[in-house]
Amino acid sequence: MRIIFTAIALLLAALLAGCASAIGQGGPELGEESVRYGVITRIEPVSLEGDHQLGLGAVLGAAAGGIIGHQFGGGSGRDVATVIGAVGGGLAGNAIQNRYVDRRPGQHIFVRLDNGVTIAVTEPADPALRVGDRVRVQGRGMDARVVRG
Repeated sequence: MRIIFTAIALLLAALLAGCASAIGQGGPELGEESVRYGVITRIEPVSLEGDHQLGLGAVLGAAAGGIIGHQFGGGSGRDVATVIGAVGGGLAGNAIQNRYVDRRPGQHIFVRLDNGVTIAVTEPADPALRVGDRVRVQGRGMDARVVRG
């Protein structure tokens, strides 16, 4: 029985680790923000998907899979079936959750920076932004956002 609880605890720890964000990997140090200025040259509409982090679907699937797996075998075989059921249920629950994630309108914004370099930022749709607008790009990578003037 101890092995079951250990396996479930490890699975939950792995699920939660997938939700954690990395700090200080290739970006500005804490408290600093990168700001660049430029002009929007092109805007393309896109469809954004929701967040694909492991979440409630994975946790519920793991619990259900563990319970179902525990019904099979005996002794150490039952423990193995429980762990396999928990892992399989977690993966299935996450896949089901991500299949039904809402899509929302977004835009792929191309900005020619003052230094001549063109960058592209994908973010939720902002009807206030137009081609030719003077903007600032705050942040870097996945955290970059385009803001007017």
